[in-house]
Amino acid sequence: MPNAPQPLADVLLQEALVSQHDLDRALARQAEEGGNLGRALIDLGALDEQTLVATLARRMGMDFVDLSDQLIDPAVASLVPERVARRHWAIPVRIDDDGYLVVAMSDPSNVVALDDVRTVAQREVRAVVATRGDVEEAIERFLTGEGNDIDRLDVDVDDDDHEDLEQIEEVVDEAPVVKFVNQLIARAVQDRASDIHLEPQERATRVRTRVDGVLHEIMTQPRKTHAAIVSRLKIMGELDIAEKRIPQDGRIKGRFGGKHIDLRVSTLPTVHGEKVVMRILDKSSVLMDLGDLGFLTDNFERYQASFTKPYGMILVTGPTGSGKSTTLYATLNVLNKPAVNIVTTEDPVEYQLPGISQVQINPKANLTFPAALRSILRQDPDIVLVGEMRDRETAAIGMEAALTGHLVLSTLHTNDAPSAVTRLTEMGIDPFLVSASVDCVLAQRLLRQVCPKCREPELPSGEELRTAGFNVEEMESIPTVYRAVGCGHCSQTGYRGRLAVHEVMSVTEEVQRLIVERAPTEDIRKFAVAQGMAPLRADGLAKVLHGETTLEEVSRVVV
Repeated sequence: MPNAPQPLADVLLQEALVSQHDLDRALARQAEEGGNLGRALIDLGALDEQTLVATLARRMGMDFVDLSDQLIDPAVASLVPERVARRHWAIPVRIDDDGYLVVAMSDPSNVVALDDVRTVAQREVRAVVATRGDVEEAIERFLTGEGNDIDRLDVDVDDDDHEDLEQIEEVVDEAPVVKFVNQLIARAVQDRASDIHLEPQERATRVRTRVDGVLHEIMTQPRKTHAAIVSRLKIMGELDIAEKRIPQDGRIKGRFGGKHIDLRVSTLPTVHGEKVVMRILDKSSVLMDLGDLGFLTDNFERYQASFTKPYGMILVTGPTGSGKSTTLYATLNVLNKPAVNIVTTEDPVEYQLPGISQVQINPKANLTFPAALRSILRQDPDIVLVGEMRDRETAAIGMEAALTGHLVLSTLHTNDAPSAVTRLTEMGIDPFLVSASVDCVLAQRLLRQVCPKCREPELPSGEELRTAGFNVEEMESIPTVYRAVGCGHCSQTGYRGRLAVHEVMSVTEEVQRLIVERAPTEDIRKFAVAQGMAPLRADGLAKVLHGETTLEEVSRVVV
């Protein structure tokens, strides 16, 4: 006669997963309220659901899977209809080497569920254990709305055929279009995408999302559905669906995948129809702390010494999408106090900051950056943020404000910190005004962080280190670095999340003298480095040694 399985309480105590005190509390709660011991432990905070389910799986001799670390094939997941998946909280994740359909279930002892899945999928099934929350999230991502296939839309119109406008209007509110758009946005949010691209091609529409700064193609759609999808997005963004010859910009606010999402929508006429790009505005970025932005200690101290001064100009430079606005918002979060009057002028105002007056640029109403800045300076500000130094007039007014007791923050598009000086003088600003007003220039880029779950250590060769920019001759030993591998947690990319690399140039008296003398950018750079400025690549290499990113990623982003 086989031995009875060991009681759950004994297993949890033996493996030191809970204390005797917590176990006694949970048993008392179970006796009082009913239910099972595991749920009582979770409710008391003594045990998390994943640990409990993994322990139960071991007792049953079954495999436990963390679905957040599992790459699920959408085609395999769709072998089971949503209604069946939700009824039994089960979802297929892959087909194993023996041809069995591997199904993640929150209750693998449910033989009825296994029979139902086997019947609808028409395959032999092997069950693995997952948490109920993970299974529910996977169903929401891969199966919600299946069956309302947008491919079946009865519409086939040319984007340039205005006579078919009425037909498009009839289709855009139909369930397939609405569900497709909602699921597309929800999926992009779940994948941590920053942008969604819908690109009409000659025979199909390509859909791509930008995750951690890199575009990934996620699907293609039949060409005949493009007009209906674009029209639906235009209606949501309050744009003119009849106008297809000129670019349009709008904004979408709504609830997608259970989250409140804000998107900026841009349309662009192309030869095959209108291309749509949606920027997903992540409001969590405006609440970020400066300490979360990846500053090394020396760079942070240099930057902090500037933004805590009562006046002067601070410039954050870098290309589009390098995190300049996030850095400035994080800085304002530090400076935002009841005793301080902060006013911003932006184009567009993407994030609304509590306690700060924000001005939206409106060229049609002649509310330009210079006009807004002049008015702001009559509003008794202590700190002024100018979205971008686009022209000479804006830069000149901002610098005069910095010289008259205001702290001015702004952005500029340059490749590095010393180039900001040359850019301003090229705009027509007097070098003396630049040297007197600018206190600090922060250049930055965004690197992908290596995935902590699948990264692998390696010892690079001396040549690899030398090519990357390390001074190998001064190294005592070859350092251990990490390489990207790829797993379900990072969607097989090897990277998850991003961090910034910085270059902070303090405008010292010596740098001021070089600016006034119109010294070349390279001379200013050499002097700044001699005074302790760490170049972008040096900052990136330091983060490679910290295990945060890879040599390949630094070489991809930083020259």
